[in-house]
Amino acid sequence: MKVNKDIKDSKFNIKILGISIHEILWYFILFSIVGLILETVYCYQTTGIFESRKGLIYGPFCPIYGVGATFLIVLLNKYKDNPILLFLYGILLGSILEYFLSFALEALYGTRFWEYSYLRFDLNGRISLVYSLFWGVLSIFLIRWLKPLVDKIIDKLTTKLTLRLEIVVITFLVFDLFATIYSISLYKTKAIDKYYNLPSKSSSKFETFVKNKIFPDSYMKKSFPNLRFIDSNGNEVYIRDIL
Repeated sequence: MKVNKDIKDSKFNIKILGISIHEILWYFILFSIVGLILETVYCYQTTGIFESRKGLIYGPFCPIYGVGATFLIVLLNKYKDNPILLFLYGILLGSILEYFLSFALEALYGTRFWEYSYLRFDLNGRISLVYSLFWGVLSIFLIRWLKPLVDKIIDKLTTKLTLRLEIVVITFLVFDLFATIYSISLYKTKAIDKYYNLPSKSSSKFETFVKNKIFPDSYMKKSFPNLRFIDSNGNEVYIRDIL
């Protein structure tokens, strides 16, 4: 992969298991965008509802796809010429990733995004045999066919990229992540207080400004329409039904 000299001479060209940080960055971004498109289309086709499926407050990103694809590419690329090993390791690594992502997303959003307890051979409802097999098939498709296509796109992008631009992109993504966590925390706290009829807590002028002007309920509802929390009885409660 050809890279600009400033990127080539920087730490962005340091490789992890043969994949440079520069490539990892763009794998994450591109697959996050592609994943968002696929998720949105799938949602519309199955429910008839067109709604936001993004995972960050700003930008067209669904990070779970970016993280998943990048994770598999970094760890499985060396087996690209061996479809059997790709399949077997894809099952193992994909299942591990799915299991721990389930915990991470539940901690951030307050609910599980998938539940497999209705399937045979599941583990705590977070992974199941049938979906683990899908990870194996997906790994073969990702590494042997999809990655080469994405590499061509990154090659074309790289000729126009600079180190400064990549630093700006990373800074934005980090800011986007923290802004997402903060905004969801404010949104959920407000909903929980209203759900239990708790007295409103006094907020600083800054926090009030952020809640009312930067992340108002209408914007949060549109951005994250499926945010939920678990009440004291173990029921999932949609925030959109409260605020």
